[in-house]
Amino acid sequence: MKLIETTFKQKIAALKENEYFDDLSDSLLKEIAGHTHLREYQRGDVMFWEGDACDGLFIVERGSAKIFRLSPHGRQYIVRILQEKDTFAEVPAFDEGTNPVNVEALETCRVWVISKDKLHELVMAHPMFAQKVLANFGRMLRGMVRMVSEMAFYQVTHRLARLIAELPQDKSAPHWTQEQLAARLGTVREVVARSMKELERSGAIKVEDRRILIADKDVFNQWAQN
Repeated sequence: MKLIETTFKQKIAALKENEYFDDLSDSLLKEIAGHTHLREYQRGDVMFWEGDACDGLFIVERGSAKIFRLSPHGRQYIVRILQEKDTFAEVPAFDEGTNPVNVEALETCRVWVISKDKLHELVMAHPMFAQKVLANFGRMLRGMVRMVSEMAFYQVTHRLARLIAELPQDKSAPHWTQEQLAARLGTVREVVARSMKELERSGAIKVEDRRILIADKDVFNQWAQN
């Protein structure tokens, strides 16, 4: 990890693009900018481990990263893939606990970090900011409930189709390996491979240059909705 030199203008521009800070006054943004810095990580660098102390709120400026957890036996479960403009580490940044997950850069990645102490000041002094924090926590909770429900009620092939539906179809986007798909779905690569074949045989998807593409939307939607 290395720190990247930035100007106040760059910091304020980055803050204005984020949902937490987009409607704050210029004077307040300048104040927050004084507690904001830019870090760069290389592919494979771990930004933080589960149990580490939290530095603050993270915003992806460039690149991608994965949020994951590890089982006692070392099996990886990918909670989320982070892309440009995504925000993460909200929970420890606001509840003052340790990080509940691990985050690893999937490519050269730059992230803004806003000091957690400054965030606590904002929550205490600005009710509208506190409401934004609560609203975002509500969205995250709903998302986690949806993920748990899918794991409980849907077979892997259906869950895989739902996950594929969320992946960008742009060929320039990073592709997911079967190991990464398995980690995201909470299963193993062999099961994902069988599910992929099942989706291919039905005509729902096709694989080109290691990328998963939707071949027949009607057939695919039947898998994703079941």
